[in-house]
Amino acid sequence: MNKVIIESEITCPECGHKKVEEMPSESCQFFYQCENCKSVLRPIEGDCCVYCSYGSLACPSIQEKRDCC
Repeated sequence: MNKVIIESEITCPECGHKKVEEMPSESCQFFYQCENCKSVLRPIEGDCCVYCSYGSLACPSIQEKRDCC
């Protein structure tokens, strides 16, 4: 089994601000507020969480090939 990576660089689609964040491993994160422009990000339709939509890596559930939250 591959090791699950829990850090992902999330990029705000509004202002381009990037920040490395620790993803929750037991739940999906549906909202994320950009610390730069204060936009509240939500998953793109079809994605399970903000990390799958805007992160450099998919969330732990997807990395482990489990059902999303």
